[in-house]
This record gives sequence, C-alpha cells and structure tokens, in this order.
Amino acid sequence: MELCMIEGGWDMWTRAQVKQRGKFGFRANYWKSVLVAVIISCIAAGSFSFGGAGGSSVTDDFLSDQISKAEDHIMGWDDTDRDDDWDDDDWDDDDWDDDFMSGFQQGYNSVDGASDADLDVIRAGMAALIGFILVFLVIFVVAFAIAFAITAFLLNPLELGCKRFFLRNLNMKAEVKEVCFSFDHSYMNIVKTLFFRDLYTFLWSLLFIIPGIIKAYEYQMIPYLLAEHPDMPKDQAFAISRQMMKGQKWNAFVLDLSFLGWSILSLFTLGILGLFYVNPYKYSTKAALYETLRYGQPADFAANAQMNNMAARQ
Repeated sequence: MELCMIEGGWDMWTRAQVKQRGKFGFRANYWKSVLVAVIISCIAAGSFSFGGAGGSSVTDDFLSDQISKAEDHIMGWDDTDRDDDWDDDDWDDDDWDDDFMSGFQQGYNSVDGASDADLDVIRAGMAALIGFILVFLVIFVVAFAIAFAITAFLLNPLELGCKRFFLRNLNMKAEVKEVCFSFDHSYMNIVKTLFFRDLYTFLWSLLFIIPGIIKAYEYQMIPYLLAEHPDMPKDQAFAISRQMMKGQKWNAFVLDLSFLGWSILSLFTLGILGLFYVNPYKYSTKAALYETLRYGQPADFAANAQMNNMAARQ
C-alpha cells in the first residue's frame, strides 16, 4: 500500500487499483483511446529524435585503427616487430631529446624554406578547414533551433492535449479534439512551463542521468495540472507537482515498471499488442495516478466498472 495526497489529507492506494482505474477508462472509449495513444507515442518518438544522437563506436574503432597504422608507418615498424625494435638499452633520455629536437628543427627548416606556392596551399587548406567548421556550427545551431521550436511550440502542447484526453476519459467519453486543447487555452503559458520542465530535466540529467530521472518523476504531474488549469503559473505548477510526488517517485517508478512484461510481450507481436492495448492502458493508468494523487479515488472500483459498462451500453 502507498500513501496518496488528496486535498485535506492522505489516502491509501495500490498499484492494482490505479491500473484497474486506468483500464476501465480506456476500455469504455476504446478506439479513441487507441488513436490518442498512437498520437502521444509519435510525439514521444519525435521528442527523443530531436534530443540528439550519440557517437558511433564503429567510427571510433575505424579512426583508432587508422591512427595506429599511421603511427606504424611514421615510426618505420609494424605490430609484428615493434617489440623487437624497441630496446630500452638502445634509447636513453639524451638520445630521445636529441632526436626530438633534430626532428623539430628539420620540420621548422622545411616550413621556413617553403616556397610561396607551398605556403599558399597551406593557407588555403587552413581556410577551407575553418570554413568547414563554421558551416558545421551554423548547420548545428539552425537544426537545434528548429528542433527546439518544433518541440516547444508543437510537440509539448500536443502531449498535454493527449494527457488531458486520458484524464477526462476516466470519468466521461472524451473526444479526440482534446488533443488540440493547448492551442486555444493559455498557449504561451503552456509552452513556457513545459519548456522549463524539459530544460530542468535536461540539466539535472547532466549529473550522471539518475538525478534527471528523479526530476522527471518529480515534474511528471505538470502536464496534467496544466490540462486542468492551463493558466496556472509556472512556479505554482512546479510546486504542486513536487508536493504531489513527494514520497511517491519510487511508487510511480514501480508502477511504470509493472508494464515491462506487457512491453516485452508486445515485442513478440511486432508492436501490435502495444498499439491496440498496452499503450492506451499505460497512458490511461498514468492519468489515473494523477487523479489519485490529486483528489483521491473511489473506494469501490468494481462498482464504478459496472456503472461504466452500463453507461457504455446505453
């Protein structure tokens, strides 16, 4: 059993109850729930792809191999006779210093004696390299700005609309148009608040990932708060979400973890199970968790299930 904060006190809840609440919600409005779940999954995938990409280990291995070959060529040996050619008795610090200075002097003399044509080639190469770096930086900045704009002004508001759909769908048959809720309800306040949510989460993630995960759960209720109160000030949304998740972050993590088996099973169906069952179930359960932490929950879920089924038949 876990503690849950409600207005005026604390109540008890279990993962089974919250998941049952979520299941009843999306089953009563099945096809629309599936459609909105597809939308929010696409939003999540788009946000992830705009978040950047890591380096390739294949490229790193290739570069390391080429550098090693270049060193072998310059030093005049290969891997098979490297150990034989290197003898500590043949080299001492004075020999190394003399050879280094001799090589440095030869390199300096070769540059100093280079013709004007050679120097022009060197300057042209350096200019081309600097130009390439500048072009790359400009492209990176422009791509980042576009990704930021798409995430902040389109994907985040759509994410909030999807979560509003699942929240309202717990108590009534919500309409798909809820997905566009943010665009005509305090739009800029929603954009600003969710931007700072993403920014703070990213900055905390720089501290070895774990703090970012903790903060992601701490800020998890912000979209649902704005879905009910789109004009809520940013600081108030952060404060209420922080208060709601105080002592609940681990419980929320375990709740998410309870869907792991479903996700694995979905892989064996090539994602079909996730599309038509797991994803709407999961998103509806997250909305049920918000409702539980914010307001408490009905004591008898079985009775509510019967009422929902009766209403669906009518």
